Amino acid sequence: MFSINIYLRFALIALGIIGGTILASAYGFWYGFPFILVGAILLAGYIMLGTIVSTNQLLAQMRLDEAEKRLKMTYFPNLLLVGYKGVYYMTLATIAMQKKDWSQAESLLKTALDKGLPTDNERGGAMLQLMMISAQKGNLNNVPNQLADIKKLNITDPSLKEQIKTVEQQLKMAKNNPMNPSTLAMMGGRGGFRPGSKRPRPKVR
Repeated sequence: MFSINIYLRFALIALGIIGGTILASAYGFWYGFPFILVGAILLAGYIMLGTIVSTNQLLAQMRLDEAEKRLKMTYFPNLLLVGYKGVYYMTLATIAMQKKDWSQAESLLKTALDKGLPTDNERGGAMLQLMMISAQKGNLNNVPNQLADIKKLNITDPSLKEQIKTVEQQLKMAKNNPMNPSTLAMMGGRGGFRPGSKRPRPKVR
């Protein structure tokens, strides 16, 4: 998805609204209106989508510190589009998992599910991450039920489907052999399903 550099966006918002207001005051409303309109559109886009798209682009490049700083520039997460509120917290959780802060990641993933995620791919990804955290903490009794809940979803993302299949195979092996918690933890530690990967975005109205 195309995104404008966040600093350029802020500059254009200020230039459009402030500059347009000055022009409108000095020469009449219609002289400043086009600038005000452009600034307002850019501001609305920022409020509805935040910096999630560019954050995930940085995460894909493994630029973790930059990604965290970029996501913090979403100053009004409660004003994001409904689908993006959950994605915002899921992205925060992804960063926490990269830092191996499992408790924080678990809390953020639960918040993401509560806020709402736009598709079953995102919901499944969040639930899979929670399952990996359960394994990391040694709460293996929770894993089969969590997997059963994930399989009820309509998962279409190939990489996510493959991860779910791999976990299912591990559970089958565990029937005859003790499960090694590090196996599932390592799978989650590779980053799992990251919001912003190849999937349809919520429509902007």
